[in-house]
Amino acid sequence: MIAFIDAHRAVHGVEPICRVLQIAPSTTPMPPGGRIRPRRRGPWRSLEAVEFATLEWVDWFNHRRLLEPIGNIPPAEAEARDYAQTEDVARAA
Repeated sequence: MIAFIDAHRAVHGVEPICRVLQIAPSTTPMPPGGRIRPRRRGPWRSLEAVEFATLEWVDWFNHRRLLEPIGNIPPAEAEARDYAQTEDVARAA
């Protein structure tokens, strides 16, 4: 499916392709590098390169990945909403 989208992206764009394939674009976030996992970018040449790739993945996992059980929002956004709600309750008390 990824190959189909990549092959037809320039002609049709992502939104029409997702409608044809019945995929909501908001449920298929793109990680760093514009590809859906697995991100096979190795072999890495140094420990620094491995650390950077790991940090990119963690950033995607926490801030860009949409999680269906919590309303198709990133986990970091859900956590921020929870802290804000908790803070509002504490102020009210």
